[in-house]
Amino acid sequence: MSRIFSTQANLLKKIAEFKDSADRDHSLDWERIHSISCAKIGQILALKRGVDAELAAIACSVHDYGRIITGKQRGHAAAAYAPLKHFLAETGRFTADEIERLAQAAKNHSSKTEIGTPLEEIVKDADVLDCYQYGLPLEREEQRQRLKMILAEIS
Repeated sequence: MSRIFSTQANLLKKIAEFKDSADRDHSLDWERIHSISCAKIGQILALKRGVDAELAAIACSVHDYGRIITGKQRGHAAAAYAPLKHFLAETGRFTADEIERLAQAAKNHSSKTEIGTPLEEIVKDADVLDCYQYGLPLEREEQRQRLKMILAEIS
């Protein structure tokens, strides 16, 4: 079984531990769909950019881990860091370096104006493109600017 599949399967199990409620900023259905959809976008962007496609798909799968476990949008990227490292370590499928890179990508994905590692940039771009394709409003100017660059790159 691939690491992408096993990570996504474990993530879906984690999501199932929570109940959809009015206290969540996004529905659990959105968390499921966004996670898997971002992974595919990230994998394609990674292949195009010469970045490890497997790691990119996994990073995109788990980038909203903080929102999944807290239910809140505000501060969700930073909230992901330590719990995500634990989640990934429990699988026994990642090196310490990979866990750190994946957790950093999740932690930094909301900082759309800051340029990070190639892996972080893929997560940011996949996040924006996925929200756009599902018709979610891009409320911040940096999201709209990033979308323009992504659309120019893929067209």
